[in-house]
Amino acid sequence: MPDATPVIPLDPDEEAFLRALGTVMALLPRVVDADMLGELPISGVEYTVLMHLSEVPHHQLRMSELAHACGLSLSGMTRVVNRLESQSLVTRQKCPEDGRAWLVVLTGPGRKMLERAWPTNLASVRRHVFSRLDGCDVAAAAEVLRRIAAP
Repeated sequence: MPDATPVIPLDPDEEAFLRALGTVMALLPRVVDADMLGELPISGVEYTVLMHLSEVPHHQLRMSELAHACGLSLSGMTRVVNRLESQSLVTRQKCPEDGRAWLVVLTGPGRKMLERAWPTNLASVRRHVFSRLDGCDVAAAAEVLRRIAAP
């Protein structure tokens, strides 16, 4: 049965917002990755994984929870964790409560890499994001993005 809700085209402001958001979503990870990889052996998404692990108790998360926190698919997260594991920045362990699940655990070298990478990541996001928000209400913008990201 077709949906009876009428299709209402986007107005010019909505269209402009959606297009700009799409551009930022595609461009920002690439420019942050370029900055990170120019100085370090980890990308922006790998930095994000280490950051999330550093912020939780015991510095470990289930693979699925980590994927969700980073906005990645489970297979995408597996590829990222494989790269980090090959550098000894994380380890994988079977979850004691559920033998089918994997925990990703931040290692000592992973914490050191995160500390080393933090200034580069900070400089990158300041240059590519916050330097362009003069006069904007950053808290309001963050709230808008949270609403967009909410399920």
